[in-house]
Amino acid sequence: MSKLGWFLVGIGVGAYALKELRDNPKAQQAVDDIYVAAKDFGSSVLDGYREREDELTKPAAKRAPAKPSSKKS
Repeated sequence: MSKLGWFLVGIGVGAYALKELRDNPKAQQAVDDIYVAAKDFGSSVLDGYREREDELTKPAAKRAPAKPSSKKS
């Protein structure tokens, strides 16, 4: 299928989804629930990123000493 065909299919699916969201309050609630869950997930990832960044930027004196490598040359 050509790119134009896929584009037209995408427009059709989007129009159908929009119609369903307008006509069906359960569908709108499902979208709202997904939005809230995605926002919570994003917040959790951001919190974890910031926590890890803080761990890596601590002064060297407060960090635990690095473990020596067990590989022999």
